[in-house]
Amino acid sequence: MSWQLTAADLPDLARGATLLGTGGGGDPYIGKMLVEQVLGDRTITILDPDDLAVDQFVIPTAQMGAPTVMVEKIPAGTEPTLSLRILEEHLGRRADATMPIECGGINSMIPLVVAAETGLPVVDADGMGRAFPELSMETFAVYGVHGSPLALAGERGERVIIDTGEDDRQMEWLARAVTIRLGGVGHIAEYAMSGADVRRTAVPRTLSMALALGRAIRHAREEHRSPFVAIADVLSTTLYSHVRELCVGKVIDVERRTTEGFAKGRALIAPVAGTAREPFEITFQNENLVARHGGEVVAIVPDLICVVDHESAEPITTEGLRYGQRVKVLGISTPAMMRTPAALAAFGPAAFGLSEQFRPVEELAVPASAQL
Repeated sequence: MSWQLTAADLPDLARGATLLGTGGGGDPYIGKMLVEQVLGDRTITILDPDDLAVDQFVIPTAQMGAPTVMVEKIPAGTEPTLSLRILEEHLGRRADATMPIECGGINSMIPLVVAAETGLPVVDADGMGRAFPELSMETFAVYGVHGSPLALAGERGERVIIDTGEDDRQMEWLARAVTIRLGGVGHIAEYAMSGADVRRTAVPRTLSMALALGRAIRHAREEHRSPFVAIADVLSTTLYSHVRELCVGKVIDVERRTTEGFAKGRALIAPVAGTAREPFEITFQNENLVARHGGEVVAIVPDLICVVDHESAEPITTEGLRYGQRVKVLGISTPAMMRTPAALAAFGPAAFGLSEQFRPVEELAVPASAQL
């Protein structure tokens, strides 16, 4: 069922989307502020995928670049809608709706900025069900919708069209190069598709799930209940039904560099007293990719590896990781459509150069019910 989003929903939505972003997808505060400054007291229609007509035309919109750059290089605010208009002009057709390409503190919000400025509805779905670092890593592409032509807009009004046909990897490579030349951040419109394509290729209802997660975390805090139990309760009835506690401890080292348009590195966590003392390590490329405890894999992409505050469950992005933070690391299972052989070829471990094979987090770690 479709519903109306208000400005009062934005803090909860940003929190839940950041959790689902598994360390990436952009800073939630910046994302929330971008929407607030254009929305005011109006509402945005969030359109359920089942309510889309098969021939409606949907153009997803997003921000791309290294999250470390985005913290300091704040968007002008005009770029998301400009990218949509550029692609509409190129295709000779107006969009009936926009949609996120991924979950995240910024990239769940960019389509809302476009909606607030244009009046378009936002489809309650996306193409990753989490966040991934590359534009080709989409369920859209896995199931037959290609990203080209892509429109890219810069903060000074730069306009770029990239058309690589069915080669989504080449599209990502060229768009990344342009984004680097624009200072590390660009705004894009891509993967234009029909309503029928959305229903077939998108991960459904991720905006409403993000809102439910953020709201459940806040309510649990206000009522002095465990926000971690609240997270597990919300996810138990969704496509993300398995939650595992992977580590509780203190961040003791963060290695992070911005290179090739990505934030790459690793974080080391010392487990708290009373738990196994072997080091816990997370490797990331914008998003958390693999978690190892004592050298053994305990969660791996495309399953979600989420770092949160050990008491409040406030999500922490990869660019927000700092020495001394007390954190809890959660592993969350991805939907079945993201675990098929075709999906794993696009965004499984091998796509990131990892030697390990994918194994579901529910097989690698003990049930969260025994811990949370």
